[in-house]
Amino acid sequence: MIRSPFRVLTVALAFAYGFGLAPTMAAPSHKHASKRTASKHPEAKAKAKAKTKPEQVATYGDWGAFVAESGKNKTCYALAQPKDREPKDLKRDPAYIFISTRPGENIRNEVSIIMGFKMKDGGDAEAQIGTASFDLISKGSNAWVKNPAKEGEMIEAMKKGAKLIIKAPSARGNMTTDSYSLSGLTQTLERVKKECH
Repeated sequence: MIRSPFRVLTVALAFAYGFGLAPTMAAPSHKHASKRTASKHPEAKAKAKAKTKPEQVATYGDWGAFVAESGKNKTCYALAQPKDREPKDLKRDPAYIFISTRPGENIRNEVSIIMGFKMKDGGDAEAQIGTASFDLISKGSNAWVKNPAKEGEMIEAMKKGAKLIIKAPSARGNMTTDSYSLSGLTQTLERVKKECH
């Protein structure tokens, strides 16, 4: 299934376990949110209340496996934070990479990144694993694999690699580099698959 990077969706995910995140953080999806409209309808509020706080079900190396449920919908994802960020003196929010699976939408292993700063929309960002590189597309503070059909290839490279490097320019033109450890990723993805089969 080829997914357009401009679909509209927000997935409410909280990371209160071991990652120091506020419980309102949302994981970016290929379904870019052009507008996050909060409905005033009672049924929408009831659905929002039905969401359960995501639970960290396992940790492998530098990755965590999480599960979140909202009614009949279930989301499972692998999450990591960068081990190193350059330039070190640049002020920005925390960064995260997610690999999400949402069986109810037939979405598996969707790669999304929160950079922690505003980027130029559609700007040139890149992911590097060893000698392999993948173009990213940016919107706001989020980035995705530019060609969703390449996500599988990128994940396979990540499983075999030791380090993932994300390079992205900020809206002000500062080039930033985040380095992620890939230790434990394979086991984490296996757990995610088990939780959201």
